[in-house]
Amino acid sequence: MNEHIFPLPAHPRRLAWPLLALATLPLLAACGRHAPQAAPPRPVIAMPVQSAADSNSVSFPGEVHARYEMPLSFRVPGQLVARLAHLGDAVKKGQVLARLDAADAERSAASAQAALLAAEHRLTFATQQRDRDEAQAKADLISQRQLDQTRDAYAAALASRDQARQQRALAQNQSRYTQLVADRDGRITGEQAEVGQVLAAGQPVFGFAWSGERDVYIDVPETRVAQVTVGQPATVTVPAMPGATFAAKVRDVSPAADPQARTYRVKLALDDQGSRLPLGMTAEVTLSTGATVHGVRVPATALFHQGEQPAVWVMKRDATLELRPVTVLRYGARDVLVGSGLRPGEQVVMQGVHAVSAGEKVAAIAPPHPEDAP
Repeated sequence: MNEHIFPLPAHPRRLAWPLLALATLPLLAACGRHAPQAAPPRPVIAMPVQSAADSNSVSFPGEVHARYEMPLSFRVPGQLVARLAHLGDAVKKGQVLARLDAADAERSAASAQAALLAAEHRLTFATQQRDRDEAQAKADLISQRQLDQTRDAYAAALASRDQARQQRALAQNQSRYTQLVADRDGRITGEQAEVGQVLAAGQPVFGFAWSGERDVYIDVPETRVAQVTVGQPATVTVPAMPGATFAAKVRDVSPAADPQARTYRVKLALDDQGSRLPLGMTAEVTLSTGATVHGVRVPATALFHQGEQPAVWVMKRDATLELRPVTVLRYGARDVLVGSGLRPGEQVVMQGVHAVSAGEKVAAIAPPHPEDAP
């Protein structure tokens, strides 16, 4: 058993130096290693939010129209031989716009005039005959039956004369109707017939818009038509006239939806200043549907969700992030109006909300300007 016992060295100092060197190695290694540094704050696009007021309103695109628009047409059939007005022309009351071939109408008028002359001659003879027979009847020279026949012939002649007069007036009107005349000031908005075309009575020749009052037409979806009522105030802006606004009121709401678009046509009457707007111009109509609400406005990119609850990332005083639930009053196309959960002046992360975490140390930077974007 003694062969397994290691003999001690004769000089203990020779063993102490290697052991001391091994003991000092960890201390030397520790002295050569630097202390770990804290990670720098992550830059995030964050800005203080401001209070905002938002009126309970909805906006729709619209188009400027005349208050009264209608097609112009002839009352009688015929061939169009002249068109004296053209698309876009401003016309005055009494101005001749187009003509039909009037040859047949003139012949009818001449025939009616001749028939009236014949009826007047017969009435003159029947009147003279009645006067003679009445005088003879007083002298008992003719019978009562003959007198009655004379009076009947006179009444028939009188009725024929009156009928002939009406026929002549009708023929004269038919002749006059071969000219299409503007019954008021307005503007030509369409052309539906060409020279040489044979037209039926009532077939449109021109589109016509009255001068003066203007309307704006909008199409409202069925989900919002219940919010629109007659007399409701509105504000109208026109992209072609920056800075100009016009007051309007709802004048008419269609009782039935368009069969294809499933929208309801709403007509708004513009104020007196709006009467100078050109026809067909595009407009933006803002309808007020309730009282003004107050809150804090943030861009839509700042909205996050904590489960099903909307939330935003708020930068605290110590530059760490906190996910705070909020109440959204209204969703817009590019922003949202927050009612509770935020105070004006608090820093909110505006972009990159899915790349941060709670408690993370951040540094706020301003969003880039549009002209700085590549």
